[in-house]
Amino acid sequence: MLTVGDRFPQYNVPACVGLGKDDFQDITNNTHEGKWVVYFFYPKDFTFVCPTEIAEFNHQLKEFEDRDAVVVGGSTDNEYSHQAWRKAHDDLKDLKYPLIAAQKLAADLGILDPQANVCLRATFIVDPHGVIQWASANSLPVGRSVKEVLRVLDAIQSDELCPCNWTPGEETLKV
Repeated sequence: MLTVGDRFPQYNVPACVGLGKDDFQDITNNTHEGKWVVYFFYPKDFTFVCPTEIAEFNHQLKEFEDRDAVVVGGSTDNEYSHQAWRKAHDDLKDLKYPLIAAQKLAADLGILDPQANVCLRATFIVDPHGVIQWASANSLPVGRSVKEVLRVLDAIQSDELCPCNWTPGEETLKV
């Protein structure tokens, strides 16, 4: 798995960006050039834990935008599966960020589960220069904490030494 300090791989992938027949577009590294990007990957569409995470990223989207960050979700399913799932699941109909078809990108990132051949629940915070600043992966049945992703993004963007359990507004460490 790629990690902190690695460049996020170059990619050009199809994405579902809405519920209409024309709501597909290609997403590349350049789509979000100059922005912080939070990429999160999940195992499969039409499952049980995944929609809880996808919906929570959507609920917290303004928090990410306030930090000049965009959110991109994805799995090894294709863009048509993403759209069909969004149409079928009430919590996914109003997503305001793309779901990408990440088959090759997942392999390039090293986040494929070797037995199931689907994405681990991996999260990457990538800085505006395309460098990974945080990488995390959960096993397939364990959902991630979106609040923790926001906390880590705040800590990284603070450019300070942040102690254990630090949250914005608390003192950072002085050397």
